[in-house]
Amino acid sequence: MTQKIEISYRTIVFTVFFLLGLVLLYEIRQIIVALFVSVILISALNPVVNKLERYRIPRLLAILLIYLLIIGSVGVALAMIIPSLIDQTELFISRMIPYVKDVGLLGISLDSNIITNQISQLGSVPANLLKFVINLFSNLFGIFALIIITFYLLVERKNLNKYLLILFGEGQEKKAEEFVDKVEKRLGDWVRGEFILMSTIGLMTFIGLTLLGVEVALPLAILSGLLEIVPNIGPIISAVPAMLVGLTVSPVMTLAIAALYLLVQQSENSFITPKVMQKTVGVNPLITILALTIGGKIGGIMGAVLAIPFLLVVQVISVELFSSKRFQNL
Repeated sequence: MTQKIEISYRTIVFTVFFLLGLVLLYEIRQIIVALFVSVILISALNPVVNKLERYRIPRLLAILLIYLLIIGSVGVALAMIIPSLIDQTELFISRMIPYVKDVGLLGISLDSNIITNQISQLGSVPANLLKFVINLFSNLFGIFALIIITFYLLVERKNLNKYLLILFGEGQEKKAEEFVDKVEKRLGDWVRGEFILMSTIGLMTFIGLTLLGVEVALPLAILSGLLEIVPNIGPIISAVPAMLVGLTVSPVMTLAIAALYLLVQQSENSFITPKVMQKTVGVNPLITILALTIGGKIGGIMGAVLAIPFLLVVQVISVELFSSKRFQNL
């Protein structure tokens, strides 16, 4: 005897709206990521704004001062890095030209098909250049939008608790405020942990390059520190210009620089990052490694960058929902 399973219209409607909601979330995933990044930024900046307010500086003026300080710092860092990298690239090219000429002197002929293919690709340069310009402006627009969103959220930070009353219900102002404070503290701790990591990696790189006798150790170290924000991939990217600098000296120098960056990367992945995250945000080193791996697998570079802060928010929500101590011991 077969048993009939009846499905109510309410269940069908709920399922349809649930699936539509998932589709909508997927379509606006970039906006969600931008909002999440903005929340991370205000979690780091809001304590500084609050301190400036204690000195009777208006909140709006305090935010503007912090923005100017950050933009100025980034500008100085780029001004130190870019000219040095351009000079080293030009030096690298000038020193490689004799080697290319030596290929012909040694009687080694280059395949004409390779040369033809390379020349034919020049025809696609205008299209590729246009695509690059479009992508550049798109990314710049995204960064500008992120800055504006963060600025607005910082200004409206004190009203954020009121907006969350929709989730907590009327009469739960204190609970909503505590939840926001917990999220802000955990994310702020993560940002401070990342700053410690960037400073540590930059200092290690600077000391290593200085001991190797690299003239442009400071800008390369700054670049290495800045790219530390990108887990796993950052040290590899920062190693490329350093190895180009090494090639302008000797193959032995190139190998020494490669070994240095490999040592720094292994130290970062195996010891420094897990320990710093444990000290600053209280996340178990094993959980840190798993979160970075899963985040990178799902969302690529952006997924790896946001893996730990996402884990922290999930932890706070879990504690809020289940009020279980085991969620606090991750």
